[in-house]
Amino acid sequence: MKKKVGLYFGTFNPIHTGHLIIANYMVEFSELSEVWMVVTPHNPFKKKSSLLENHHRLEMVYKACEDYPNLKPSDIEFSLQQPNYTVNTLIQLEEKYPNLEFALIMGEDNLKSLHKWKNYEVILERYPIYIYPRISEGLVENEFLNNDKITRVSAPIIELSSTFIRNAVKDGKNIRPMLPEKVWKYLDEMNFYK
Repeated sequence: MKKKVGLYFGTFNPIHTGHLIIANYMVEFSELSEVWMVVTPHNPFKKKSSLLENHHRLEMVYKACEDYPNLKPSDIEFSLQQPNYTVNTLIQLEEKYPNLEFALIMGEDNLKSLHKWKNYEVILERYPIYIYPRISEGLVENEFLNNDKITRVSAPIIELSSTFIRNAVKDGKNIRPMLPEKVWKYLDEMNFYK
């Protein structure tokens, strides 16, 4: 049987304890053996100007995952043409790791916009999707409600965002408990988001 790997995509700008709680929950309470934190160079739906350089965000993900052997940073998307789409990344990963079985991990807010993703039907047909709860506006499309490829997990609802952290740092607030210690030190030393 192939090892199951969950792919948790994000800009991780910066990675915070909420990301780790969800990723670790998936490893501990689902059939996923590992979760790869896939650092996205540029989300086609986000403005690029507020993003730290790719290598800095990857470095923070490395630091955050160091103490969790089943959480792994991934820079697979750095070598793909930009803007990149998830379906391309999945094809690339399958070619590179034929002995692994991949699944997607996403928040309920992303499920609501899944029908706008490039080739979402292909993704849905070929990959299981694990949905963690988020408090968000809007409705989930009917085709995603009772789909046997989509598993809703009862992970804790984490209402912590990278945007909130960036703004808090800019305003001089102490957000140290919201970040893994090594990530906080790196941010602080590099003077990011100030």
